[in-house]
Amino acid sequence: MNREIKRVSTIVLAMFLALLVSTSILQVFQADTLSADARNTRARNDSYSAQRGAILVAGKPVAQSVPSKDVYKWQRVYSNGPLYSAVTGFYPIDGEATGLEGALNDKLSGSSNSQFFDRINSILTGKNPQGATVETTIDPVAQQAAWDALGDYQGAVVLMEPKTGRILAMVSKPNYDPNTLASHDTEAVNAAYQQLLDAPGDPLINRTIGGDLNPPGSTFKPVMSSAAFGTGQYTKDSQLPNPSSLPLPGSPTVVKNDSLTTCGPGATVSIATAQILSCNIPFAELGMRLKPEVIKDQADKFGFNQPLSIPIPVEKSVYPLYDIPAERALGSFGQMNDKATPLQMAMVSAAIANGGTLMTPNLVESIRSSDLQPIETFQPKEFSQPVSTANADTIKQMMVDGVDHGVASNARIDGVEVGGKTGTAQNGENDPYTLWFTGFAPANDPQFAVAVVVENGGGQGQSGTGNSIAAPIARKVLEAVLNK
Repeated sequence: MNREIKRVSTIVLAMFLALLVSTSILQVFQADTLSADARNTRARNDSYSAQRGAILVAGKPVAQSVPSKDVYKWQRVYSNGPLYSAVTGFYPIDGEATGLEGALNDKLSGSSNSQFFDRINSILTGKNPQGATVETTIDPVAQQAAWDALGDYQGAVVLMEPKTGRILAMVSKPNYDPNTLASHDTEAVNAAYQQLLDAPGDPLINRTIGGDLNPPGSTFKPVMSSAAFGTGQYTKDSQLPNPSSLPLPGSPTVVKNDSLTTCGPGATVSIATAQILSCNIPFAELGMRLKPEVIKDQADKFGFNQPLSIPIPVEKSVYPLYDIPAERALGSFGQMNDKATPLQMAMVSAAIANGGTLMTPNLVESIRSSDLQPIETFQPKEFSQPVSTANADTIKQMMVDGVDHGVASNARIDGVEVGGKTGTAQNGENDPYTLWFTGFAPANDPQFAVAVVVENGGGQGQSGTGNSIAAPIARKVLEAVLNK
């Protein structure tokens, strides 16, 4: 009899232990994941019972919750919503939140594990539960300047601090007003969302960090120069053959410079001159001489092919391993299957401007609880050391020369030395070009790194160039922050 009782007791004990373990896993270890699941309608309804934390720019809310008179207690509203939509995203009644609203949903809603005691305190004191406040790194002057400079072009602008990785501006166009997607009127929201899905230019796509990525074109050339110099076999004065056209081996493709002539008058041309004048042929030749692993490793160090969040997830920029020489030649000046976000190209310029050290990009300055206690505080963090200080300084000067007396001349600012590189990337035989600029200023002590992409040829098909359209946009943004 005692034996049977012991067996039953053991089974009951095991069942209680299993129940305890499973509930502990659900309530402790999986709480954040379950709360963030868009299918969890109970969590969604609970989230509206608490005042969601604000998202701030320079201490002022660009997203906040205000009392609502409907079935939900709080309504999410966005101040100057279109201007900051690439930063905030939107928080819908149904569906998945985007931008910082989605990436930091657990903090903003007050449901993260780190805010457990805040929730207990609210219950004990009878205070209304409230989520954490998120202070962004965005500079309102830079953001407005990027918005104004981009105008009606389809594209994006990113501005960041090379020394810290702080993102100061993120603008993507066309865009949307997040207020229309955060309404409590489900039918109106669904209609607005469908209208945005059907709209030309995919306004819901945040082009600063994602979407159908564009080939970087000649803005990739500083990466190639870094790869070449890093081998120790090349310097800025190393000479490459200088024909007016280059048939690629085993391929019907013939590479030409944008000028349709040679890269300067000589039979050979230096790497420095080839970058300053943005000539494709010398870089194609350089790409075929370098080992494919050397170029890809260099691109990886700059952030290509690497996972990244700011904390919004960032689409990986792509530089493949090109084993075929002809493909490597095209990839060496940002074509073939090369793809990049504006954030990635800003990272390239930031690393070169910062003496070869790439800092991790970040969009969040701090996260504070409802009683203003810090939950997280921004700390600059090194991402990689993609290039030596000496080589970074060499490429930096090449980029300065590119603006001063090269093909990036429309980025010049009176009284300020600017470094930069343009790009005019092909997308198909008859498709409009993608226009780029990336650079930094002031060159003697770089405070800002910028990247601009303009899609669809800026409305000029294959007539526009990175220097004619993208460079002036970057110049206006840099002028705004330099003149603060």
